[in-house]
Amino acid sequence: METALIVIDVQQGFADPVWGARNNPDAEANIEALQNAWRGPVVLVRHDSVEEGSPLRPDRPGNALQAFLDVERADLVFGKSVNSAFHGEVDLDGWLRERGVADVVLVGIQTNMCVETSTRVAGNLGYRVTVALDATYTFDLEDLTADQLCHATEVNLRGGGFARIASTAEVLAGLR
Repeated sequence: METALIVIDVQQGFADPVWGARNNPDAEANIEALQNAWRGPVVLVRHDSVEEGSPLRPDRPGNALQAFLDVERADLVFGKSVNSAFHGEVDLDGWLRERGVADVVLVGIQTNMCVETSTRVAGNLGYRVTVALDATYTFDLEDLTADQLCHATEVNLRGGGFARIASTAEVLAGLR
């Protein structure tokens, strides 16, 4: 059985100051390390916002994937306008099952939004899910810091049985 790497919403628009303070400045380097070492299918998902004024709208430069991502090497690249990567322009569940994928590793932006939602859906669909938490980041929201939100996501996903939480180093070690 194959394991797919699903990279969620790693887009230029998340550098816009509108988002506020973020956590985990090493996330991009960890995502890049995973993509470079990956031997199975790589899926790049892009958020195509329908919100007026969003830097992630398809007609804005911020919609583009960050330059370090190897789009040419990716097996699948597609957009979505909701939080779950499983509800986009492509039937991701069908695409993964056609390739015999039973395990997925999720990384990307935002930890507590699209990464967490996609993880929950993947778990509900029966995939064995790992989230490389240090290959994600998020932003302060209301009265919670980005680090607090990241920790809450970790507890929700692990405690709820949706996913195994791992570091990039642990995921990379499992590739050997």
